[in-house]
Amino acid sequence: MAQGRDDASLGDLFSRLAEETSSLVRQEVRLAKAELRESAQEAGRSIASLLIGGAVAYAGFLAILAAIIVGLGQLGLPWWLSALIVGIVVVAIGYVLISRARSGLQASNLMPDRTIESLKEDREWVKEQIA
Repeated sequence: MAQGRDDASLGDLFSRLAEETSSLVRQEVRLAKAELRESAQEAGRSIASLLIGGAVAYAGFLAILAAIIVGLGQLGLPWWLSALIVGIVVVAIGYVLISRARSGLQASNLMPDRTIESLKEDREWVKEQIA
């Protein structure tokens, strides 16, 4: 009879381990979803910055075109030079905004690092429980 109790307690232990492992996996999936959602929101903000930077750069391009038109039409240095300087400044600002947005979209920022680290810890915990 003692052997039956040992088998039952071993079965209970494995059952409990299976339940805890299952619960742990569900928690890790929830964590991964939350982390990916957070990464997607960050990517969305970077994309919005990229679009804003593109719009600013486009405005600069239009100012440069206006400078060329005014310069050709008037052939007077002050109008042409003034519009060209404004256009170059606007393009530079757009370039800075686009550069920042691109660096925010790097693939390393999209990896669920906390979840990966947590899964490694969970693997070690399961190994300890089995040993």
